[in-house]
Amino acid sequence: MQLRTLVAAICLTFRLAVGALGRANVVGYYPNWIAMPTLDFTKYTHVNFAFAIPTASGSLSYDNQAAMPGIVTNLHAAGTLAIISIGGWTGSGLFSSILKSTTSRAAFLGNIVTYVKTYNLDGVDIDWEYPGRQGDTCNVYDANTDTSNFLAFLQDLRTQLDTTFGSRSKLLTLAVRVEPFDGPSGPVSDVSAFAKIADYINLMTYDIAGVWNPTTSPNAPLQFAPGQRPQFSVGSAIDAWSGAGWPTGKMNLGIPFYGYAMTATQNMLQNPSNMYAPISATAPQGDKDDTLYADPCSGGPAVYSGAWQWKHLRDQALLTAPGTAALPWVRTWDSVTSTPWLFNPNTNTFITYDDPQSIQLKVNYAASKGLAGTMVWSMDMDYNGELLSVLQSFSSGNTTTTSTTSATSSSSATSSTASATSNTSAISSTLSTSQASSSAPTSSTLASTSSSTTSSSAGGPVSGAACSMAGTYQCADTTGKNANYYLCLYGKWISQSCGSGTACFQSGSSVTCGWPV
Repeated sequence: MQLRTLVAAICLTFRLAVGALGRANVVGYYPNWIAMPTLDFTKYTHVNFAFAIPTASGSLSYDNQAAMPGIVTNLHAAGTLAIISIGGWTGSGLFSSILKSTTSRAAFLGNIVTYVKTYNLDGVDIDWEYPGRQGDTCNVYDANTDTSNFLAFLQDLRTQLDTTFGSRSKLLTLAVRVEPFDGPSGPVSDVSAFAKIADYINLMTYDIAGVWNPTTSPNAPLQFAPGQRPQFSVGSAIDAWSGAGWPTGKMNLGIPFYGYAMTATQNMLQNPSNMYAPISATAPQGDKDDTLYADPCSGGPAVYSGAWQWKHLRDQALLTAPGTAALPWVRTWDSVTSTPWLFNPNTNTFITYDDPQSIQLKVNYAASKGLAGTMVWSMDMDYNGELLSVLQSFSSGNTTTTSTTSATSSSSATSSTASATSNTSAISSTLSTSQASSSAPTSSTLASTSSSTTSSSAGGPVSGAACSMAGTYQCADTTGKNANYYLCLYGKWISQSCGSGTACFQSGSSVTCGWPV
C-alpha cells in the first residue's frame, strides 16, 4: 500500500507539471447534493468538488464535508486530481461584494488556502457566474469593477498558493461562460492577463437554450444556426476566448450529460428538417429526478426545470439504445448544430440533449482546435459510461483517436445508429394528414427500416414517392459513399442527409451515418 501511495503521488506531481501524462484532460464536476453512484475515477484526470459557497465574511461552506477526506484518498489512489470548486449558479451571489471589502477579501484568500491544505487538495476552481453580469437574480454584480477586481484577486490567490505549497504546485482553474468576462461595455477584449495566472478554463458551453428562449433550440450546439437565436455555440465560445487572448491549449470544452424538455406549440414532425418551433413559457416535467422548485431569488411559483439526464433518457427508456428512440418518441438529427433531438407527437414535447454521436463531433472539433481536453457536468448523469467513453477518444495535438462505444461502429469514428423502435405504426395515428415539406433539409434522422420501399434505380427510395409506414428510414443507395437517405412521413418519402463528410449505411434493419467507404 505504501508503494502504491508513493507511485500515485509521483503521478500526481507529473500531472501538475506536464498535464495528465500525455492524456487529454477529462474534468468531472462532482455535485455534493446528490448520492453519487459508483464511479471509475481513473477515467477522469481531475474531479472538481461542487460547490464550496463563500459567505459574506469570506469563509467557505461545503455540504457533505465529512465525506471529502475519503473521496480525496480514493481519487489520489486512482491517480486523479482533487479540486475544490467555489461558487456555482446559486453560490456566486457574494463574489462581487467580497472582493470589494479589504477584510472579507483577505479572509477569503486565507480560507481557500487553508481549505486546500486541510483536505489535501490539488487545486482550486473558481466558478463565478458571472463577473460583471447578472447570473442568478439574487447575485450582486458590478459591471464597472468586477472583472478588474477578479483579476487582482486571482493574482493574489496565485501568489498565496505558490508561497504556501511551492510554485505552480497547485492548480488554479476557472469555469467560464461562452463569452469573456464583462466590463462596462460588455465582454472584455483582452483576457491574456488572466491566462497567465490560471492553468486552464472550463468552458460552460451548455445551457445555451432552454425554456427561457422563445423557441425550441439546442442546449449545446457545436455551431449555431444562422438566423436562429441565441447565437452561441461551442465554436463561438472557443473563438471568443481565443480571440481575447486565451490560449486554446489552456481550455477544456464543457460537455453536458443532460438536456432539456420544452413543449412546442405544434407537431414538429410535420417539418422534421426544422428544429425550431414556438414553445410554451412553462417547462414540462423532465426526468424522474426533476421536481417542482421555487427560486427564492425570483419569487415566482414552483416550476419544473425540464431537465433530462442522459442516464434517465436511457433507464426510463425514451432511448432503448444511444441512438434508438422508443415510440412514440422520434429521434431527429440537426446537421447544422450537430445535435440530436427527440419529439413526442402525442404531447408535442421536444427534448434537446447530447449523445455519443454529438459528443464525438465535439471531441474531434476541440482536438482540432488544440484544446487541452473536456469538462463534464456532471459525473453522476452518465449511463454505463456511454458518454464518458467517448471523451477518452480525445487526442491532443490536433489529432483524434477512435473509441468504440455502443453507439459507434467498429469501422467509423463518428458513426451512430439512431432509430425508432420497430413498431412505427403508432406514429401514423399521431401525425396530421398534411404533407411534410420535401425540400432539402438540414437535419437527419436514422431509424430501423421494416417497411417496403419505393426504390430508385440506385437502390433506394424516391423523394415524394409513396411509403407505407411512418417513421421508417432507408439509405438513398448502397454505395457507402452517399450521404442522402429518406424518412417516411405522411405517406411519402422525405429526403434527408447525414452530416457533412459522412455517408449512409444500411445493415439489416439499421441505418447509420459514418465515414464514407
